[in-house]
Amino acid sequence: MSQDTPQPTGPDAAAGPDTPPAEAPAFAAPAAQPSIGDYFAAPEGDPDAEAETEVDAYLVPAGTPVVTGPSLLARLGAEAFGAFFLVLAGVGVALYASVGALGGGTLAVGLAFGLAVLAGVAAVGHVSGGHFNPAVTLGAALGGRTPWRDVLPYWLAQVIGGAIAAAVLFVAVPKTLPPLISQQDGDTARDFFDSVSNGFADHSPLHTASSGATEFPLVTALLVEAVVAAIFVGVILGVTDRRASKGQAPVAIGLTLAVLILVTIPVTNASLNPARSTATAIFANTWALKQLWLFWVAPLLGGAIAGLVYRAFAAEPIEDNLLEEEDVYVTDEDVVVVEER
Repeated sequence: MSQDTPQPTGPDAAAGPDTPPAEAPAFAAPAAQPSIGDYFAAPEGDPDAEAETEVDAYLVPAGTPVVTGPSLLARLGAEAFGAFFLVLAGVGVALYASVGALGGGTLAVGLAFGLAVLAGVAAVGHVSGGHFNPAVTLGAALGGRTPWRDVLPYWLAQVIGGAIAAAVLFVAVPKTLPPLISQQDGDTARDFFDSVSNGFADHSPLHTASSGATEFPLVTALLVEAVVAAIFVGVILGVTDRRASKGQAPVAIGLTLAVLILVTIPVTNASLNPARSTATAIFANTWALKQLWLFWVAPLLGGAIAGLVYRAFAAEPIEDNLLEEEDVYVTDEDVVVVEER
């Protein structure tokens, strides 16, 4: 019994068996979804445009926690404010510390600096980390707690903040006050600022107090300033460590500075902070600027020592920028993040 062969039907049946079948209708393939790179392709018809922009792009799905910190501008503003407050309070009290019943003496100066840094750290430490001092910034960078890209901007903000505070105090000095205190007609506000500027040898407070009988020489001033700066920066790195109770950090930092100021006043008039020394040297007589180098070198050396010691003995330091806090939020929708290479 023969097997039936299926007969063609439809339009091809009339064409006969030797006629090739008509081509099947073509169907359009589904359009490909654009990739992230398609968004960065060069525009068509633009011969001057590059064929492709090299980018790193990735997708952040909705519901992803994202951590962000304060902007650089906000952090620099906080550092300038902190340095301004520190110099205004500390130097402002020191200027009039010896003016009769109005001044509070050496103890008041130490407390003024200490309480100012305490309040400043409590107020804006969560924004910038609460450095207010180039030595602290350098020590934190060497200790792995602050990014190196922030060091120079922080220094600039600290110096500017301190200089503005010193300018306010300089302008506020009554013109008749310096001659009245020294009993010399030629004394000016610059001479008045000599008493709060940092110096060594014949410009150390001991030289003035002993009427030139004795003084602290350069080597002693360098040693003392470096040691107290190392202690100060070491305390800051310790109390802001992730294993410490950061709620006590402002108090510990403020009291440490107050004590170290009292120790260092007889030697150099207590710097510990290059920004503070620069601020007063600008408005004092020329000797202060000539000796200013020591009050950058010694505190920075001390801060560097503290940072290296902390880095050597602290377990896995995290770049958390001391007391700076970060904001956490959750994305509501998918976000494409693009970074140019």
